Amino acid sequence: MNVLLVYAHPEPRSLNGSLKDFSVQRLEDAGHVVQVSDLYAMNWKASLDANDSLDRQPGARFDPSLDSKRAFRDGRQSQDIALEQEKLRWADAVILQFPLWWFSMPAILKGWVERVYAYGFAYGVGEHSDVRWGDRYGEGSMAGKRAMLVVTTGGWESHYSPRGINGPIDDVLFPIQHGVLYYPGFDVLPPFVIHRTSRIDEARFSEVRDALGQRLDDLWKTAPIPFRPQNAGAYDIPALTLRPDVATDQVGFSAHIE
Repeated sequence: MNVLLVYAHPEPRSLNGSLKDFSVQRLEDAGHVVQVSDLYAMNWKASLDANDSLDRQPGARFDPSLDSKRAFRDGRQSQDIALEQEKLRWADAVILQFPLWWFSMPAILKGWVERVYAYGFAYGVGEHSDVRWGDRYGEGSMAGKRAMLVVTTGGWESHYSPRGINGPIDDVLFPIQHGVLYYPGFDVLPPFVIHRTSRIDEARFSEVRDALGQRLDDLWKTAPIPFRPQNAGAYDIPALTLRPDVATDQVGFSAHIE
């Protein structure tokens, strides 16, 4: 299988750097083909702007969505964007690895998503009508591919527990797992999260490495998070709210998981 690892940490000698190297070796030893997009090493341009379209008219008003749509449609995207899109097409599975900074992904990885997920590539696809609202949330260009987060946090596991002060880790990661990954069609696996990273000694690192290795070995066996598909009948369209008879006792993020 083909695996794309999109990696966002500025220090190669960090815990993240060691785990990234381990993941590549583990996957390759199992016979998979791996590409790594090391965003800091690539000096990835994080900001979505007018320069991402190669043939805009000087002085023209910049419209992020429409400019992205035209550039993708006409093959006039910045080359770095087009290359990352080709990696996504190539991949059978995608791993996003990053430290949790201020309850989200680092800015450079958010910028990778904003620029690579072009209109017509990852969103704005499919029929929009009274019975469908585009190919998204379980459908779309990434359907049939798997995705998983590998995330490190400085906080304790208890801080991200159901009653922890930071909120449950599944809620913290919901916008990434449901929005960034499930939206364009990925089957999203439960995340691999390493807590309290500043307190990891050699023994703990060995435990983390072994657990991550098992998750990588099971990349094609692990059941994905059962997010509700948008166009399978659970949602009223075009309002895109859950039907009154679905998850009647639930609200918030958990209502969108079967």
